[in-house]
Amino acid sequence: MTILIVDDSQEFRRSLRRLLDTLAEVTIVGEAGSVSEAIRLAAESKPGAVILDLKLPDGSGFEVLREIKKSEGKPPLVVMLTNFASEQHRRKSLAEGADYFFDKTTEFEEVLAVLKNK
Repeated sequence: MTILIVDDSQEFRRSLRRLLDTLAEVTIVGEAGSVSEAIRLAAESKPGAVILDLKLPDGSGFEVLREIKKSEGKPPLVVMLTNFASEQHRRKSLAEGADYFFDKTTEFEEVLAVLKNK
């Protein structure tokens, strides 16, 4: 599975990359730290999955989610992974097309479980 990581924290992206590199069936095709970069990279790399944060410096992960879910062909699996894991954000993410929604602080390991089973 090919994965695009979208998070405003370079340190977090690095940590997530190290964790994902332990999965033999995963290839990271890019990293983005902003809405505009994420949309561009998703269009270019056509990842099988996107791990997406809600808070980005030039907007919201919701913008990225909406854009990549309307792309031609089969849209990627989207895993929202955020520190802003309120029930309101969870409902909105799932309603707008996210496949999964996890809290960075308490459900980080769930991302691996999801990717292993896809």
